[in-house]
Amino acid sequence: MDSITLSVSIVNYNDAATTVEACQSILKHTVKYPLRLYVIDNGSADGDAGLLQNLSGVELIQLPRNIGFGAAHNQVLSRPLGTYHFVVNPDITVASDVLSDLADVFAEHPDLALAMPRIMNDDGTEQHLPKEVPTLKRMFLGRLSALGGPFEKIRREYTWADKPWNGITDVDFCSGCFMAIPSENLQKLGGFDERFFMYLEDADLTLRAKALGRTVFVPQIEVVHHWKRESAKNLKCLFYHVASSFKFVLKRR
Repeated sequence: MDSITLSVSIVNYNDAATTVEACQSILKHTVKYPLRLYVIDNGSADGDAGLLQNLSGVELIQLPRNIGFGAAHNQVLSRPLGTYHFVVNPDITVASDVLSDLADVFAEHPDLALAMPRIMNDDGTEQHLPKEVPTLKRMFLGRLSALGGPFEKIRREYTWADKPWNGITDVDFCSGCFMAIPSENLQKLGGFDERFFMYLEDADLTLRAKALGRTVFVPQIEVVHHWKRESAKNLKCLFYHVASSFKFVLKRR
Protein backbone atom coordinates (compact mmCIF):
# COMPACT_ATOMS: atom_id res chain seq x y z
CA MET A 1 0.00 0.00 0.00
CA ASP A 2 3.04 2.31 0.25
CA SER A 3 2.76 3.11 -3.47
CA ILE A 4 -0.79 4.47 -3.15
CA THR A 5 -1.34 8.11 -4.12
CA LEU A 6 -4.51 10.18 -4.08
CA SER A 7 -5.99 12.94 -6.17
CA VAL A 8 -9.05 15.13 -5.65
CA SER A 9 -11.04 17.41 -7.91
CA ILE A 10 -13.32 20.14 -6.55
CA VAL A 11 -15.35 22.37 -8.85
CA ASN A 12 -15.87 25.93 -7.62
CA TYR A 13 -18.55 28.25 -8.95
CA ASN A 14 -19.06 31.61 -7.21
CA ASP A 15 -18.39 30.12 -3.76
CA ALA A 16 -14.66 30.44 -3.16
CA ALA A 17 -14.89 30.77 0.64
CA THR A 18 -16.74 27.45 0.91
CA THR A 19 -14.29 25.81 -1.48
CA VAL A 20 -11.35 27.04 0.59
CA GLU A 21 -12.90 25.47 3.70
CA ALA A 22 -13.28 22.13 1.90
CA CYS A 23 -9.68 22.25 0.64
CA GLN A 24 -8.26 23.12 4.04
CA SER A 25 -10.24 20.33 5.64
CA ILE A 26 -8.96 17.75 3.15
CA LEU A 27 -5.37 19.00 3.23
CA LYS A 28 -5.30 18.97 7.02
CA HIS A 29 -6.61 15.45 7.47
CA THR A 30 -5.12 13.59 4.50
CA VAL A 31 -1.83 12.41 5.95
CA LYS A 32 -1.32 8.72 5.18
CA TYR A 33 -0.88 8.96 1.41
CA PRO A 34 0.44 11.69 -0.92
CA LEU A 35 -2.30 13.96 -2.21
CA ARG A 36 -2.74 16.08 -5.34
CA LEU A 37 -5.66 18.49 -4.99
CA TYR A 38 -7.19 20.19 -8.03
CA VAL A 39 -9.68 23.05 -7.85
CA ILE A 40 -11.46 23.85 -11.10
CA ASP A 41 -12.92 27.35 -11.11
CA ASN A 42 -15.87 27.11 -13.46
CA GLY A 43 -15.94 30.66 -14.78
CA SER A 44 -16.82 32.26 -11.45
CA ALA A 45 -17.84 35.90 -11.54
CA ASP A 46 -17.94 36.64 -7.81
CA GLY A 47 -14.50 38.28 -7.74
CA ASP A 48 -13.13 35.91 -5.09
CA ALA A 49 -10.73 33.98 -7.34
CA GLY A 50 -7.84 35.39 -5.32
CA LEU A 51 -8.85 33.21 -2.39
CA LEU A 52 -8.17 30.16 -4.55
CA GLN A 53 -5.01 31.48 -6.18
CA ASN A 54 -3.37 31.98 -2.81
CA LEU A 55 -4.38 28.60 -1.39
CA SER A 56 -1.32 26.50 -0.60
CA GLY A 57 -1.33 22.87 -1.67
CA VAL A 58 -3.89 23.38 -4.43
CA GLU A 59 -3.49 23.25 -8.21
CA LEU A 60 -5.95 25.73 -9.66
CA ILE A 61 -7.50 25.27 -13.10
CA GLN A 62 -9.34 28.39 -14.24
CA LEU A 63 -11.99 28.10 -16.93
CA PRO A 64 -13.31 31.13 -18.84
CA ARG A 65 -16.95 30.03 -18.49
CA ASN A 66 -19.20 27.59 -16.68
CA ILE A 67 -19.02 24.36 -18.70
CA GLY A 68 -21.01 22.24 -16.25
CA PHE A 69 -20.23 20.04 -13.26
CA GLY A 70 -19.10 16.88 -15.04
CA ALA A 71 -17.22 18.64 -17.80
CA ALA A 72 -15.32 20.70 -15.22
CA HIS A 73 -14.31 17.60 -13.26
CA ASN A 74 -13.19 16.01 -16.53
CA GLN A 75 -10.53 18.72 -16.88
CA VAL A 76 -8.28 16.62 -14.63
CA LEU A 77 -8.34 13.59 -16.95
CA SER A 78 -5.40 14.97 -18.92
CA ARG A 79 -3.43 15.72 -15.75
CA PRO A 80 -1.57 13.50 -13.26
CA LEU A 81 -3.97 11.55 -11.04
CA GLY A 82 -3.42 9.41 -8.00
CA THR A 83 -4.01 5.70 -7.70
CA TYR A 84 -7.49 6.66 -6.51
CA HIS A 85 -9.37 9.80 -7.47
CA PHE A 86 -12.00 11.61 -5.42
CA VAL A 87 -14.78 13.77 -6.81
CA VAL A 88 -15.69 16.17 -4.01
CA ASN A 89 -18.24 18.97 -3.70
CA PRO A 90 -17.01 22.34 -2.41
CA ASP A 91 -19.46 22.08 0.51
CA ILE A 92 -17.86 18.92 1.93
CA THR A 93 -15.66 18.79 5.02
CA VAL A 94 -13.91 15.86 6.69
CA ALA A 95 -12.88 15.30 10.29
CA SER A 96 -10.37 12.47 9.74
CA ASP A 97 -8.26 10.89 7.00
CA VAL A 98 -11.28 9.51 5.15
CA LEU A 99 -9.58 9.67 1.76
CA SER A 100 -6.83 7.31 2.88
CA ASP A 101 -9.39 5.12 4.63
CA LEU A 102 -11.35 4.76 1.40
CA ALA A 103 -8.15 4.08 -0.53
CA ASP A 104 -7.45 1.23 1.88
CA VAL A 105 -10.94 -0.15 1.27
CA PHE A 106 -10.23 -0.24 -2.47
CA ALA A 107 -6.84 -1.85 -1.90
CA GLU A 108 -8.45 -4.55 0.26
CA HIS A 109 -11.33 -5.11 -2.19
CA PRO A 110 -9.95 -5.01 -5.75
CA ASP A 111 -13.39 -5.83 -7.18
CA LEU A 112 -14.66 -2.35 -6.28
CA ALA A 113 -15.13 0.07 -9.17
CA LEU A 114 -16.68 3.09 -7.43
CA ALA A 115 -17.57 3.99 -3.84
CA MET A 116 -19.21 6.61 -1.68
CA PRO A 117 -19.02 7.09 2.11
CA ARG A 118 -21.88 7.83 4.49
CA ILE A 119 -22.94 11.46 3.97
CA MET A 120 -23.80 13.37 7.14
CA ASN A 121 -25.61 16.63 7.88
CA ASP A 122 -24.13 19.40 10.01
CA ASP A 123 -26.20 18.24 12.99
CA GLY A 124 -24.78 14.70 12.90
CA THR A 125 -27.79 13.06 11.28
CA GLU A 126 -27.41 11.02 8.13
CA GLN A 127 -28.18 12.67 4.83
CA HIS A 128 -30.19 10.08 2.97
CA LEU A 129 -29.22 10.35 -0.69
CA PRO A 130 -30.50 8.20 -3.58
CA LYS A 131 -29.02 4.73 -3.89
CA GLU A 132 -31.47 3.17 -6.36
CA VAL A 133 -31.49 3.71 -10.13
CA PRO A 134 -33.29 7.03 -10.76
CA THR A 135 -36.68 6.83 -12.45
CA LEU A 136 -39.10 9.65 -13.22
CA LYS A 137 -41.36 8.36 -10.45
CA ARG A 138 -38.58 8.35 -7.89
CA MET A 139 -37.11 11.67 -8.96
CA PHE A 140 -40.30 13.72 -9.22
CA LEU A 141 -42.75 12.15 -6.79
CA GLY A 142 -39.96 11.75 -4.26
CA ARG A 143 -39.46 15.52 -4.28
CA LEU A 144 -42.93 15.78 -2.69
CA SER A 145 -41.86 13.75 0.34
CA ALA A 146 -42.69 16.65 2.68
CA LEU A 147 -46.36 15.93 1.92
CA GLY A 148 -45.95 12.53 3.55
CA GLY A 149 -47.94 9.45 2.61
CA PRO A 150 -46.93 7.68 -0.61
CA PHE A 151 -44.55 10.49 -1.59
CA GLU A 152 -42.48 10.05 1.56
CA LYS A 153 -42.52 6.27 1.05
CA ILE A 154 -41.14 6.67 -2.49
CA ARG A 155 -38.36 8.95 -1.27
CA ARG A 156 -37.40 6.70 1.64
CA GLU A 157 -37.24 3.67 -0.64
CA TYR A 158 -35.20 5.65 -3.21
CA THR A 159 -32.66 6.65 -0.57
CA TRP A 160 -32.80 3.41 1.46
CA ALA A 161 -33.53 5.58 4.49
CA ASP A 162 -34.88 2.64 6.49
CA LYS A 163 -32.37 0.02 5.40
CA PRO A 164 -29.94 -1.27 8.05
CA TRP A 165 -26.29 -1.29 7.01
CA ASN A 166 -23.92 -4.19 7.52
CA GLY A 167 -20.67 -2.90 6.11
CA ILE A 168 -19.88 -2.37 2.43
CA THR A 169 -23.12 -2.55 0.45
CA ASP A 170 -23.73 -2.59 -3.30
CA VAL A 171 -25.77 0.37 -4.59
CA ASP A 172 -26.87 1.64 -8.00
CA PHE A 173 -26.28 5.34 -7.33
CA CYS A 174 -23.13 6.82 -5.78
CA SER A 175 -23.55 10.52 -5.06
CA GLY A 176 -21.21 12.93 -6.81
CA CYS A 177 -21.01 15.08 -3.71
CA PHE A 178 -18.26 12.67 -2.62
CA MET A 179 -17.26 9.63 -4.64
CA ALA A 180 -14.05 7.66 -4.94
CA ILE A 181 -12.85 5.74 -7.97
CA PRO A 182 -9.63 4.07 -9.09
CA SER A 183 -8.17 6.56 -11.55
CA GLU A 184 -7.68 3.77 -14.08
CA ASN A 185 -11.45 3.24 -14.05
CA LEU A 186 -12.15 6.95 -14.41
CA GLN A 187 -9.92 7.05 -17.47
CA LYS A 188 -11.53 3.95 -18.98
CA LEU A 189 -14.99 5.48 -18.56
CA GLY A 190 -13.90 8.82 -20.02
CA GLY A 191 -15.03 10.62 -16.88
CA PHE A 192 -18.50 12.09 -16.67
CA ASP A 193 -20.87 12.25 -19.62
CA GLU A 194 -20.71 15.95 -20.48
CA ARG A 195 -24.19 15.93 -21.95
CA PHE A 196 -25.37 16.30 -18.35
CA PHE A 197 -24.64 19.93 -17.54
CA MET A 198 -25.57 19.47 -13.90
CA TYR A 199 -27.27 16.66 -11.92
CA LEU A 200 -27.44 12.89 -12.57
CA GLU A 201 -24.02 12.72 -14.19
CA ASP A 202 -23.08 10.85 -11.01
CA ALA A 203 -25.91 8.32 -11.42
CA ASP A 204 -24.86 7.81 -15.04
CA LEU A 205 -21.22 7.28 -14.06
CA THR A 206 -22.25 4.80 -11.38
CA LEU A 207 -24.20 2.65 -13.81
CA ARG A 208 -21.38 2.73 -16.37
CA ALA A 209 -18.86 1.83 -13.66
CA LYS A 210 -20.77 -1.37 -12.96
CA ALA A 211 -19.19 -2.82 -16.10
CA LEU A 212 -15.84 -2.58 -14.28
CA GLY A 213 -16.81 -3.90 -10.85
CA ARG A 214 -18.94 -3.26 -7.80
CA THR A 215 -20.35 0.19 -7.00
CA VAL A 216 -20.74 0.49 -3.25
CA PHE A 217 -21.72 2.45 -0.16
CA VAL A 218 -19.15 2.36 2.67
CA PRO A 219 -21.12 3.37 5.79
CA GLN A 220 -18.25 3.08 8.25
CA ILE A 221 -16.57 6.10 6.64
CA GLU A 222 -18.26 9.50 6.99
CA VAL A 223 -18.02 13.01 5.55
CA VAL A 224 -20.11 16.10 6.25
CA HIS A 225 -22.09 17.70 3.43
CA HIS A 226 -23.20 21.27 4.15
CA TRP A 227 -26.08 20.79 1.73
CA LYS A 228 -27.76 23.82 0.14
CA ARG A 229 -30.29 21.94 -2.03
CA GLU A 230 -29.97 24.53 -4.78
CA SER A 231 -32.44 22.84 -7.13
CA ALA A 232 -35.16 23.24 -4.50
CA LYS A 233 -34.50 26.97 -4.15
CA ASN A 234 -33.17 28.18 -7.50
CA LEU A 235 -35.29 28.01 -10.66
CA LYS A 236 -32.25 27.78 -12.93
CA CYS A 237 -30.90 24.82 -10.96
CA LEU A 238 -34.34 23.25 -10.97
CA PHE A 239 -34.40 23.57 -14.77
CA TYR A 240 -31.04 21.79 -15.02
CA HIS A 241 -32.31 19.07 -12.68
CA VAL A 242 -35.44 18.47 -14.73
CA ALA A 243 -33.52 18.52 -18.02
CA SER A 244 -30.95 16.05 -16.70
CA SER A 245 -33.70 13.79 -15.39
CA PHE A 246 -35.19 13.39 -18.85
CA LYS A 247 -31.75 12.99 -20.45
CA PHE A 248 -30.93 10.24 -17.97
CA VAL A 249 -34.16 8.34 -18.56
CA LEU A 250 -33.86 8.64 -22.35
CA LYS A 251 -30.23 7.52 -22.30
CA ARG A 252 -31.16 4.48 -20.21
CA ARG A 253 -33.79 3.52 -22.79
